[in-house]
Amino acid sequence: MRGLIVSAFMLLGCIQAFGQESRKEVCIGFPVGDSTLDTAYGDNATRLSEVVSFLESVKKDNTLELVGVSFCGSASPEGGFAINKELAEKRRNSLERYVRERISLPDGIISRPEGFIAWERLAELVEVSDMPHKEEAVDVLRNVPEFTYNNKGVLVDSRKKHLMELQYGRTWHYMHKHFFDQIRNASVILVTIRQKPIIEEKPVVKEDPVVPTPADTTSVVEKADTVVAFFPETSKPFYMALKTNMLYDVLAVPNIGLEFYLGKNWSIAGNWMYGWWKKNSNHRYWRIYGGDIAVRKWFGKKANEKPLTGHHVGVYGQAFTYDFEWGGKGYMGGEPGGTLWDKTNYAAGVEYGYSLPVANRLNIDFTLGVGYWGGKYYEYTPLDGHYVWKATKNRHWFGPTKAEISLVWLLGRGNSNNKKGGVK
Repeated sequence: MRGLIVSAFMLLGCIQAFGQESRKEVCIGFPVGDSTLDTAYGDNATRLSEVVSFLESVKKDNTLELVGVSFCGSASPEGGFAINKELAEKRRNSLERYVRERISLPDGIISRPEGFIAWERLAELVEVSDMPHKEEAVDVLRNVPEFTYNNKGVLVDSRKKHLMELQYGRTWHYMHKHFFDQIRNASVILVTIRQKPIIEEKPVVKEDPVVPTPADTTSVVEKADTVVAFFPETSKPFYMALKTNMLYDVLAVPNIGLEFYLGKNWSIAGNWMYGWWKKNSNHRYWRIYGGDIAVRKWFGKKANEKPLTGHHVGVYGQAFTYDFEWGGKGYMGGEPGGTLWDKTNYAAGVEYGYSLPVANRLNIDFTLGVGYWGGKYYEYTPLDGHYVWKATKNRHWFGPTKAEISLVWLLGRGNSNNKKGGVK
């Protein structure tokens, strides 16, 4: 029986010995982004069957003690912190439910570590690969802490950040292509096969009842080594952006915009512009004000690496009024003398854009929108110090209604682009 158990142990994964205890890790695969345990996926059926059989064998062996069973859900490093954690928890629950439905395990030996990124597995894959500059990556994986905090408890550095900076991002791209699909898994760690102590029976010596001699008592206390795993609580990331459309800036129309990341690659943005320049003596009017709101969906490789970066599509709505006249015929959008809501022109449409990182906290966003522009407008001409209304018209325009080349300032916790270069 002992030989059978050890053989099964070797089949299930890598065994690490700690004194009189043995520990090993078994990886169970999951499809990308999925938390459902599929026995037909990869070698899952074989590995799960061996895990259950192994646990049953240990429980039946009177010479061995099952010290603990740890279930740990794991996801690959490229996802966001919150997304990874949620996915890891679901995978861990699926794996634990599967095993405990097939074998009875006492609650006291069950643990659920929060180490949901399989850094150890990634390090093993890198070490046996022919990846260029793998020594640098292994050094980061083995020696750089997962999270680094300053004396105020603020997160200032991380292992993931160092990896993404290696070789101008080429190292991270290589691992993403070759390794990440192999560590999107759940793992069970069995801290088992601690040999039970053999108690030898000692002969009982009958004491003289007349002359009792107190027997010396020696207490032997065995102190078990305790390993405490500490996983720091990290502040939840927050992503937003402050921006200005440089096309409006060139046209002397001050403007400002805000964008907030909502999660799951969705964001909401709002922009406002206000330029109200005039010179009556020369009949010069350059006046426009209003704003827009847009809802965006981000997609593509860059968007998956960091929010508010890469490709995006969306829908938008605009409201604005204007008055343009440069010494000749003038055009006024909306009712003369009214408020924005009295004389508003409006537009709505769909947009596509790309936000390009250019510095640590700066992007340039290129966006073009196509849709419908409607509303009332007036044509007029200046005459003898007065303005003569020539026509009142209703606009019905289908075509481009939005254009942006915006300078974007990234704000918020963790909202920065990766610097170039390797680990210094």
